[in-house]
Amino acid sequence: MIERKLLLGDEAIALGAIHAGISGVYAYPGTPSTEITEYIQAHAPEVRSRWCTNEKTAMEAALGMAYAGKRSLVCMKHVGMNVAADAFVNSAITGVNGGLVVLAADDPSMHSSQNEQDSRFYGKFAMIPVLEPSTQQEAYDMMPYAYALSEETKLPVLMRVVTRLAHSRAGVTVREPRPQNSLCPETDRTHWVLLPANARRQYASLVGKQDSLLASSEASPYNHNKSDIRNQTSPLGIIACGIAYNYVMENNPAALGMPVLKVSQYPLPEAAIKALATQCEALLIAEDGQPLVEEQVKSLLGAGYPLKGRLTGDLPRMGELTPDCVGKALGVTIEQPYVQVQNVMPRPPALCQGCGHRDVYDALNKVAAEYEGARIFGDIGCYTLGALPPFRAIDSCVDMGASITMAKGAADAGLFPAIAVIGDSTFTHSGMTGLLDAINDGSNITVIISDNLTTAMTGGQDSAGTNKFEAICLGLGLAPEHVRVVVPLPKNMEEITRIIREEIEYKGVSVIIPRRECMQTLQRKLRNKKK
Repeated sequence: MIERKLLLGDEAIALGAIHAGISGVYAYPGTPSTEITEYIQAHAPEVRSRWCTNEKTAMEAALGMAYAGKRSLVCMKHVGMNVAADAFVNSAITGVNGGLVVLAADDPSMHSSQNEQDSRFYGKFAMIPVLEPSTQQEAYDMMPYAYALSEETKLPVLMRVVTRLAHSRAGVTVREPRPQNSLCPETDRTHWVLLPANARRQYASLVGKQDSLLASSEASPYNHNKSDIRNQTSPLGIIACGIAYNYVMENNPAALGMPVLKVSQYPLPEAAIKALATQCEALLIAEDGQPLVEEQVKSLLGAGYPLKGRLTGDLPRMGELTPDCVGKALGVTIEQPYVQVQNVMPRPPALCQGCGHRDVYDALNKVAAEYEGARIFGDIGCYTLGALPPFRAIDSCVDMGASITMAKGAADAGLFPAIAVIGDSTFTHSGMTGLLDAINDGSNITVIISDNLTTAMTGGQDSAGTNKFEAICLGLGLAPEHVRVVVPLPKNMEEITRIIREEIEYKGVSVIIPRRECMQTLQRKLRNKKK
C-alpha cells in the first residue's frame, strides 16, 4: 500500500531504513543526525537500537551486524566521522556481507558545530559509493537503493545529508517494508582478518571495483541531465549536487537556456560531465559544502576549461548556499532578495535556569580567581555555554574529550592550576583515555566531570556512563581519596569551593563529580508522572 507522510529529512531516512529491512541502528547523538535514531527507536521496536558510547563503537557494531549478514545503519554528524574514521576506512577494505549504510549529517554554516567539514571527502578517501539526496523523498527512496548497492558491491555506502535537508519537512510517499535479512554470518575469514597479506589482497579488490562503481554512478537514476535543451549550445551549464539542485531549480535554469546535470551519487559520472562540458562554454558547480566536485571537475576537464563555483568566488566560499546566491551566480536579477526579518532581538544561548552546570561555574570562577594564571579547559556539551556571559569560565573548547588532554599538556608545560571541565556523556565518549594518560603520567590536573545524568545537549538521550563514573575513575587507577562527589546547589557552595581548592592543591590527578539531574529531563519526568 502506498501512503504519504509529512516527514523531516531525518525521519524520511529513518523510515526508509526501516522499510529497507534494517536489523540494527547504531549511533552517538549529534545534531543534525539525532532524530534518525530517535525515530527508529520510537517506530521500530523490532530493530536493535541503543545509543553507543561514541561513533567508533557505533561503526564497529554496525560492521559486526553486516558481518552476520543483516542490514545495519550507523548515524553520526560530520565531526563524528573523524571519530569513526579508523573503522570506517577499514570497512571498505574488509567489505561487507549484509548491507551497511553510514549516514553522515553535515552542518554547513556551523549551526551547531565546530567546523564545516564535508563528509564526501571521506567517501572518496575510502573509495566507496556516496549518495547525497536532494529532497526528503529522495532521502527515503535512497535507503533501499543504498542497501541493494551495498550488498551488490559488497561495500559500505556513505549517505551524506546537510542540516537544511535533515531539519525541514516535506511530503514523502512511502511503500511496503521489506523483511529483514536472515542470519548468514561471513564464512571467508581472509576478508575480515586484516593482516598485511590479506589487507593487500582486499585493497587490490577494492581498487578493482572502482570501474564498476563509476559505471553504477553513470547509470544511476539519481544522476541525470534534467534539461530539455541537451542538443543546444549554452554559454553556461550547471552541475548541481544534492540539496544545491533545489536552489538551482528555483532559479528556473531552463528559461535561461542552461542545461543542468543533477549529481546525487558518487564517484562523479565522468562521461555525463564531459558530455555537458562539450555543450557549454563554462560550467557552474553548485554544491552545499566544500568544493569537492569543483576540484574534481577541474582535474577532469583540465585547467583551461572555465569553471565557476566556490573556488572562483562566484559562490560563497563558506556557509550554506541559498537560492539568491545561486541565482546571482547564474546572472539572475533578484528582484525580491530574501531578507530575514528581525522581529525579536536575537539572544545568545544560555544554560537553563536551575541547571547544575551554573553552580559548578560559580564555584570554579570563585576558586580560579584566587590563582593567578589559572586556566579552565572546556569540552563539547551544553556546559560549553559556560564560555559565554555571565560566567566566561572556559578558556578552550576544541573537540570531544580535549579538555582533559589539553589540561594535561598545559600542566606538563608548567601551567598551574590546569582544570578540565567535561560532561558525563563526553567523558565516556572520549575522555576516559585522556584521564588514563594523565593518571599514568602523574599529571598535576583537576578534572571536573559535570554529571547531569543524560546527554543533555542533543535532547536527553541516555548517557553511557550514568552511575558508573566513580568506578571508572577508580578502575583507571585514580586514588579513591581524590574522587570526590558533590551536589551542585547554591546551599552547598561552601563545600564545593572547599573541595575544589583541596584538589587543586593536590599534586597529581584528581576528579570532582558534581552530580545533579538535568532540569529538562527532570521536568519531562515530572510531566509524565502527572499523565
